[in-house]
Amino acid sequence: MLPAYVEYYRPAKLREAVELFQKLKQANKEPMYWSGGTEILTLGRLNIDTPRSIIDIKGIPEMMVLEKTSRFLKVGAAIPLTTLEEENSFPLLTEVSRGIADRTARNKITIGGNISGKIFYREAVLPFLLADSHVVIADLQGVKEVPINELKLEEGQLLVTIQTDTDFLQLPFTAQKIRKQWETGYPLITAAAVKTAGRIRAAFSGLSPFPFRSLEMEKELSSLDETLENRVDRALEHVPEPILDDIEGSREYRLFVLRNLLMDFLHELEGA
Repeated sequence: MLPAYVEYYRPAKLREAVELFQKLKQANKEPMYWSGGTEILTLGRLNIDTPRSIIDIKGIPEMMVLEKTSRFLKVGAAIPLTTLEEENSFPLLTEVSRGIADRTARNKITIGGNISGKIFYREAVLPFLLADSHVVIADLQGVKEVPINELKLEEGQLLVTIQTDTDFLQLPFTAQKIRKQWETGYPLITAAAVKTAGRIRAAFSGLSPFPFRSLEMEKELSSLDETLENRVDRALEHVPEPILDDIEGSREYRLFVLRNLLMDFLHELEGA
């Protein structure tokens, strides 16, 4: 559980935030960045993470940006999911995020917190993987931009913004969240797919210990010389290992669900 006394800080600048993190770390005050706080509270109750100091990043202007130009959609990492749903510039992101927890929780869950969190589902990253989005990261060396598929935050680094080319925002898409049972709780598999330039792109969460997009799977799914069944079966040969086998569902069951899900995606996106 969370300790009774936690130091609270609210920096106004990125540089201040990352320097403060290092200062608190050196003082053994176990700092964590805080935006929505849902994951920190969840992991704290499970005695997995118990911060002694919290750095609230919502007072940093770059973290709260939400703007759309003719070329890009830029989303600050501290923007809540419900804000993105209501703004709805990226309909696929809206569709995926609506399946995360309930609305009360999504009022607090931020896009950056979901993407960079420790709970491995991280479903909100799927639309950005499909769109080849880029992220801005801040650390003591300054800020840098990297493709989202290369995002791997080191301790003390801070995800600042996600930038997406507007060409991807209105692509034909489909998304499904499959649970073993009930309508709430963690998913078995969440998947999203788009069709662009005659090719299928697909990204997945809950199948492996990390969200992913596989170019090898997409190549097979987009092979028009094969039947739908063969395309799906060949795509399944390229699912990254390891495949989860846990209380939510066995490896075999996950692959069974995935096969049916991919068939649905091809039917929807190709009108077959």
